[in-house]
Amino acid sequence: MKAILITNDSGHAAKLTQIEQSQLPDEDVLVQVEYSTLNYKDALAITGNGPVVRSFPMVPGIDLAGKVIESSSPDFTAGDKVLLNGHGVGELHWGGLAQMARIKGDWLTKLPDGFTTRDAMAIGTAGYTAMLCVMALESHGITPASGDILVTGATGGVGSVAIALLSKLGHSITASTGRVDAETDYLKALGATTIIDRFELSEAGRPLQKERWAAAIDVAGSHTLANICASIKYGGVVAACGLAQGFDFPSSVMPFILRGVTLRGVDSVYAPTAARLEAWSRLAHDLDMTKLQSMIREIGLDEVIPAANDLLTGKIRGRILVNVSG
Repeated sequence: MKAILITNDSGHAAKLTQIEQSQLPDEDVLVQVEYSTLNYKDALAITGNGPVVRSFPMVPGIDLAGKVIESSSPDFTAGDKVLLNGHGVGELHWGGLAQMARIKGDWLTKLPDGFTTRDAMAIGTAGYTAMLCVMALESHGITPASGDILVTGATGGVGSVAIALLSKLGHSITASTGRVDAETDYLKALGATTIIDRFELSEAGRPLQKERWAAAIDVAGSHTLANICASIKYGGVVAACGLAQGFDFPSSVMPFILRGVTLRGVDSVYAPTAARLEAWSRLAHDLDMTKLQSMIREIGLDEVIPAANDLLTGKIRGRILVNVSG
């Protein structure tokens, strides 16, 4: 079968190669992978630009969707359509950028009604994370009446889906991007009402700034996250799910104790089953699939490695869907 394989024998290397089924990990469910995706974390793993892979050799791909071929898990039988997000797959355990995968049954979710495997991976970990972020804002009382919501990394997978979700739910959205001139039409088509340059937020700023947004979804971290927290309105909330700018947080306690701001971390890798099921159920109802199709670029396994480099250099917007069956 075809697979992307990362090795570290004489330096980090990733290549498209052939592997045998016997090489797959010894887990209880064998899945014929139909679709996977290319996420930021996958791009870091493939290029070696981040400490993502913790076991070699490794098949990257933090999510997958396909059909169960064999199962000794009581929860799945041959023929079931399933999906997987997170659980260290593509980091500690062989992932979805291969035509077959052996996976722990506890990590799998049955494909939601109304979704094809292509639909599920068009959404993928990025879209599922975006839904978790929206749910986090809602759990703190954010409604369309609360005011404008900021979304950073707006042309990326999480940002694009978050904007589409928030728009359908009736929110007013400010989108932050480093490509204002090139992507304004794209972001407004998804539902953004205001577009700002990400550089407004990326440098060191005052610990308490003018109140601008009722809530935010942030994929950047570092100075961007600090400036967002300093600019959230009284009682607002920030859902933080990424560290594209950095994992540091050069902030102070002032937004939290003087304005009652909440900083809510959102983890998609080890989220509990109940949250996963709720997120996928919500996606089936709250995501405009027409908008989703507008943000997808579909590629084959042979295009994954160059696309990983393009993703890290900001040349890709939206979602990268990988058809692994070819």
